[in-house]
Order: sequence, then structure tokens, then C-alpha cells
Amino acid sequence: MLIDSHCHLDYLDTPAVSGGVAGAVARSLAVGVGAIVLPAVSPNRFDAVIRTAHAHPSVVYALGIHPMYVETLGDEALDELQNALIRNRHDPKLIAVGEIGLDHYVPGLDRQKMERFYVAQCKMARELDLPVILHVRKSQDRVLKFLRQFNLRQGIAHAFNGSQQQAMAFVDQGLCLGFGGAMTFTRALQIRRLAVDLPLHAIVLETDSPDMSPAWKSKGEANEPMEVARIAQSLAELRGLDRQRIDEATTANVYRVLPGLSRLPFGHLG
Repeated sequence: MLIDSHCHLDYLDTPAVSGGVAGAVARSLAVGVGAIVLPAVSPNRFDAVIRTAHAHPSVVYALGIHPMYVETLGDEALDELQNALIRNRHDPKLIAVGEIGLDHYVPGLDRQKMERFYVAQCKMARELDLPVILHVRKSQDRVLKFLRQFNLRQGIAHAFNGSQQQAMAFVDQGLCLGFGGAMTFTRALQIRRLAVDLPLHAIVLETDSPDMSPAWKSKGEANEPMEVARIAQSLAELRGLDRQRIDEATTANVYRVLPGLSRLPFGHLG
């Protein structure tokens, strides 16, 4: 079994995706993707994310506010998130707070406000004892600072692209690092180096669908969760390992850092 540890499945209900969300889920199941983690990005997506997860047995969800959506939101958005987390805290399909974090790559964003939102969401994760799903773009050290401050020791740093030293700091904190389509490009030297050099217990796979298409997708072609199977093959080739070992290890890693998955019948090991 494979797990797509980061997929914005709720955005796949478009004419570009044959059969919409249901079609994408069916195609992912056909290639062995037994579970999909669907993080929210903003309060106006919470209901769609929850509905999507409950419409498909293989889908679980996280609730959070993406750092790039903070610009247009007021503090009431944090109240909406807290209320949604508390309201759904006993839902077995709610497995994390996410997608949260910091983005220091896009120019012109209000970093102070972004950080305030991130800190508030870290506090919610600690209070509810939930893992975090992190957006970490050019902000690795700052994101890590607050993980340590709130003693958050489970979760995933999605689409990681920092240094080896930074990567191991996240791993030492108890997190896994997400690798997806970017790893499949030969020019992505730093990401590919990390994918090879990091301990296998530190790696999970993702598509970030519909974004971050892998190298084999043409411009305008939809990125879907089924692509995590070929991403797994790419990782196996980079590391010189058997594909089955990659599948088993990365799946076990997701279960370790998102332990709520063990409440659901995905046919996992153990």
C-alpha cells in the first residue's frame, strides 16, 4: 500500500480531471494508493474538505490555515479553525492540524501576521494533541523554532527543500519530510540529494495534487494522487532500492507521524 501524504483533493473537481474527485480516487486505488491525506487551506474550504473525506473511505483530512491565505483573513479565521477542530475532534478522519506554516519565498507577504497565525495554530495542535502538516518554504529555521517551543513532535514537513542540516533538525524533532513531484526533475539537485541521503525512516511521499506536477506530466495536464506510485518508483531508483521496500517504509512512516491513521481500516501493516 502507498499513501499520498499531501493532496488537495477538494480542488480536483474540475473538467480537467476525468470523473472529478471520485475518478481521481478510483484511479489512485487502482495503482495501490490506499490512503490520501487532504489538508485544508482556509476556513472557507473546511466543509468541502470534511465532505470529501467522508465521501471516500481512503481519504482522511487535516484542518488548518495555509500561510499564503493569511493575507486576506482576519483573526476570526483562527476562531473558526479552533471551533472546527473542537467540533470534529472525535472524528476519526481528522488526523492533523494543517496545512500551516510559514512562506518566506513569496515577496510582499506580511510575515508578522503569518507568524502570528502559525503560532496560534501550533498552540491548537498542542492543546488537541494533534500532529501538524507544515508548509515550509525558505522558512525552515523559523518553523522549527515554534515546533520546539510548543513541543510538537509528530507531523510532516511537506515539500521539504532545505539543507541537510535543517532536514535532520526536523527529523530529530520527530517529523517526516515530504517528497513529491519536484524530486522527479533531474535539475532539482538539492531535493534529489536529500531524497538519497536522508534516512529512509524520515521520508514520506506526496503529490500536492493538483500542484507540483511530476516531470512526466505535460503543461496543463492534471496532477492526481495516482502519481504517487510513479513518485515511489522514482525514489526507489534514486536510492537503488527495491520498490516494495520504498512502499512499505514510506507507508509505515506516515502511520508513525500521523498516528490517527491507525484508527481507520486501510489494511496497514500491524
